[in-house]
Amino acid sequence: MVKENDKDNRSRNWNIIVYPESAPADWKDLLVQEVSFVCSPIHDKDVLPTGEVKKAHYHVLLCFGYKKSYEQVKELTDKLNAPIPQKSKSTVGSVRYMIHIDSPDKYQYKQSDIEVYGNIDIEQYFKMTATDRYSHIAEMLEFIDDNDITEFKDMLDYARLRRFDDWFKLLCDNSAYAIEKYIKSNRHKGDRPQSKKMQ
Repeated sequence: MVKENDKDNRSRNWNIIVYPESAPADWKDLLVQEVSFVCSPIHDKDVLPTGEVKKAHYHVLLCFGYKKSYEQVKELTDKLNAPIPQKSKSTVGSVRYMIHIDSPDKYQYKQSDIEVYGNIDIEQYFKMTATDRYSHIAEMLEFIDDNDITEFKDMLDYARLRRFDDWFKLLCDNSAYAIEKYIKSNRHKGDRPQSKKMQ
């Protein structure tokens, strides 16, 4: 709850939750006229400790060009019938929470389903570590072996359609050479005797 005596309750970035069942149908249009924002995928698979599914909702990060007071933001969010706005303590944390990327015990939503309204670069919040990158490359190599992939196009098409948030980005940014060489080697191996797999 916001304290009355909070000397500076202003912030450029605010978190809100929007429940589609109580918000106006055009709530995103209303928001975009006032502020740039990032909207999560619809959270319709979140579960309470009792096992009951939570009411469907969106997490929204409002990004104003300058600091806004709680009262100013609440005036806007009241139009959406949204619960009280909260100052964002971390833009990175707010955006990453939209898909539960740092909470593996929660349902994992797709990064590609996040919607951005305005000039906000969220890709920087999802950069992979070297460990993540190598782990995904190892997954791709295993997938190539398991599915006898012999054409890079097939791999890229699969990644684009099924693994857009990780494999596809890696293949487009920095891992295509290694994967393409592996697929080529797999294709040319042909009928030659298979080496014993390393333990």
